[in-house]
Order: sequence, then structure tokens, then C-alpha cells
Amino acid sequence: MCYETSLTKTTKEIKNITGAKFSVPMEYKPYYHISGFVHPNLYCIPIEDPTQIFPMEWGLIAPWGENDVSAFRKKYNTLNARGETMLKSNTYKSAARERRCLILADGFFEPHYPGDDFKGGAVPKYCYLENRKLFTFAGIYNEYKSDYWNVSLVTTEANDFFSKVHNKKKRMPLVLDPDFEGEWLREDLNDNNILELVDHGFIKENFKAHSVANLYKRDLNTNTPEFLKPVEDQEGEQGSLF
Repeated sequence: MCYETSLTKTTKEIKNITGAKFSVPMEYKPYYHISGFVHPNLYCIPIEDPTQIFPMEWGLIAPWGENDVSAFRKKYNTLNARGETMLKSNTYKSAARERRCLILADGFFEPHYPGDDFKGGAVPKYCYLENRKLFTFAGIYNEYKSDYWNVSLVTTEANDFFSKVHNKKKRMPLVLDPDFEGEWLREDLNDNNILELVDHGFIKENFKAHSVANLYKRDLNTNTPEFLKPVEDQEGEQGSLF
């Protein structure tokens, strides 16, 4: 699972790194923490135009939910799409085959349970690359009406590191290795190609993780640089987790 993320880079930095331009230049503002449950915009490079970065509302809307988005969202949580099964899902399979995208980020948050019995409550861990480097999640999207884009983030089974971070569900977002970003946007991929990327496309660079203030228990202003600073958790961990 991945329901919370950050993108703290400036417009200029993102343009320089990706070579793509924002389709709505004045709409983007850096953020330090957003929750998918309020359906914010994520910033995505779509298969149909890799030269552009489009704002896409987090939470893909299936074809049968288009006429009543509110009712659809009450019934379905589509913030994440399980990569292993999305090609069998009526909700995701068309988007997975035809409308893949790169979701820009420089960090994300996962719940970690300090106790072996998972009863002590979750501690949020902020996960990021060295120097908070920009990376991309694998995404799938739909478009309705006049440029209403909506997107799901693809997840997969956790590797050894994220099995320790997200130690209850043992899932992780599919952060694509830069060598596979272009592959994810290829229009001629078949189902086997897509599943191969889900299985083997995760970035080769090592992630870091540290505890942040417990947003699960308190009402905090999380969209600030200070929120990303390490704090000591129940295990006495601070800074890098493992």
C-alpha cells in the first residue's frame, strides 16, 4: 500500500530532471505530505504524451463510476492497484494495458508496527532515496470529460527492506528503475511484458526510512518541511531505519 507521498522539488528542478513540461504550469506547488484519501492531484507523465506532466486526481475512476464519482469513491478504494492482479480486474485492466504513466515523487510514507503482535499502533516512516532524489511510481490512469484525469499507483510485494518497514501488509509501491521508465510508457507492451515490469522493474538504488511525527494519532499540519524531520519512535529509532 502507499496512500501518502511527497514531491518537494521546484517546477524548474522537475523540468530539468524529467525534460517534460507542466501542462498546467501555475497549478503545481511542492508538497511535503499529502494523503490519497482526500484525492489530491499527483503529477504524472502519461503514455500518450511523455513530454507533458499532467495533474491527475489520486484514485482511478472505473468506467461505471464516471457518472457518480462520489458514490464510486464511497464504495471503492482505488488509490493503489495491485500489480500482480490488475490485468484481471475490471476496474484496472483497460488502464493497465493502454494508459500507463509515471507518477513523480521524492518520498512516501508507510505504516510500521514496532511490536511483533502489531497491536501497539502504527508509526509513520518516511521513505526516500539518497539526497531525496526524484523518482517515479508506476501508475495507471483514466481520462473523462474535459481533461479530468485520475490515477492509481501500482503496488507489488515488498522486498526485504520494505518488508521490515511496512511489516504488517508487506507491500510497497512500484518505484521504477530509471532504465525501465521508458519501458513502462511503451505502447506495444503485452500482458507478459507488463507483469515482468511489475516483478522486476523496481529501482536498484537503496531506499532509506525514518520515523516522522505520528500523523495517525494527532491532528498535525503535515505539509511543512519540518514534518519530514526524523523523530524518535517507540523503538528508539531515529534517522535511517535499518
